[in-house]
Amino acid sequence: MGCSCCSTRCWLITGSVAGAVACLLGVILIPVGNTVIEDTVKKEAVLEKGTTAYENWISAGAPVYRQFWLFDVQNPDEVVANGSIPQLQQRGPYTYRTRYIPKQNITFSENHTVSFVLPAEAVFEPSLSHGFEEDKVTSLNLAVAYNNTYDGPYGVFTGKDDINKVSMIDTWNNQTVPYWNNSYCNMINGTDGSSFPPFLDKKKALYFFSSDICRSVSADYDGSVDLKGITVYRYMLPEQTFASPTVNPDNKCFCTNYEATKNCTLAGVLDIKSCKGFPVFISLPHFLHGSPELLDTVHGLNPNPEEHSTYLDVEPITGFTLRFAKRLQINMMYGPSKEIKILNKVKENTVFPIVWLNESAALDDETAARIKNDLFARIETLEVVQISLIVIGAVVFVLCLIGICIQERRRRKIIA
Repeated sequence: MGCSCCSTRCWLITGSVAGAVACLLGVILIPVGNTVIEDTVKKEAVLEKGTTAYENWISAGAPVYRQFWLFDVQNPDEVVANGSIPQLQQRGPYTYRTRYIPKQNITFSENHTVSFVLPAEAVFEPSLSHGFEEDKVTSLNLAVAYNNTYDGPYGVFTGKDDINKVSMIDTWNNQTVPYWNNSYCNMINGTDGSSFPPFLDKKKALYFFSSDICRSVSADYDGSVDLKGITVYRYMLPEQTFASPTVNPDNKCFCTNYEATKNCTLAGVLDIKSCKGFPVFISLPHFLHGSPELLDTVHGLNPNPEEHSTYLDVEPITGFTLRFAKRLQINMMYGPSKEIKILNKVKENTVFPIVWLNESAALDDETAARIKNDLFARIETLEVVQISLIVIGAVVFVLCLIGICIQERRRRKIIA
């Protein structure tokens, strides 16, 4: 029985072949498309002029704010006269806009690093504040100049030779961190937190260096959240970041004040005098994750993970940090003293909160739209093409195959 090209059987065979080819092409496009996307992201993630990463890196795309909450002592006379427990009231926030000036002194080196300084000027924002700069509060007499004119210089890898090293800090202040008298604690790990190497793995922690506390810390994946239509990975500081060495042995070399930390058994505080030059202890706000005795020696604190935790929201493909909140508390210690008259009645050493701050920034609508158009629109288009080829090809193949079977069954009945 002959078959012409115009016969139904030939059309069905042609359709089944075409469907199979389309389906196969869709499957083949998956690794090919992924490779194209990966190569594009890697190219654009390098810190060099003309790349997307460089444009986002040289200047903060969204305003960065530092909010301060001061602790006002409500019973100063009782504290001095009787050694009473300080009753604290939180005042603020007093909000300042920072990092509104692009990075300065940018210098590229032949070893695939780039150095820069980070301006740290601040402008008071009355509309975002609850109070005025002239407000008076009662606290310990300690002048803490915590906003320097600049931070750095930093030296970071550009990723030109190895994209897995992009934004990783090589040096800070033209050296490593010499403050902890220990090679492990002196290490600078990770980036400055503004970006990370692309293609994040949820199972791996992110490391970043904070000049505020002169040490590196890690952040663990906590979940995926939606940020203006972009899926980001939320990373949070683990509770053991400021844990006592009895719980986290890695913190042993950060314990330098045995009196304040009760022989390194107190959790939640970090002595940074060797780094900053003044007697300051850093903790999370309201002594979050700190030892219970910290809250026994001062009253009025209410640690809340929602308000006082540090987190980073990082886009997992590019490694860009699109939203963050860095929260720290500045404290000092006072205790019984025969030499200082006003401390005669004080009964025990007290880690006293001075102020806590929240440095934060979030992706704006314009940048979100640009990221979605420049990157995710291409990815979504490629995925639509892949899925369409697979689905349509599979449907056409199956339908044509069914048609061939039906036609063959009819042919056999005619012959019979």
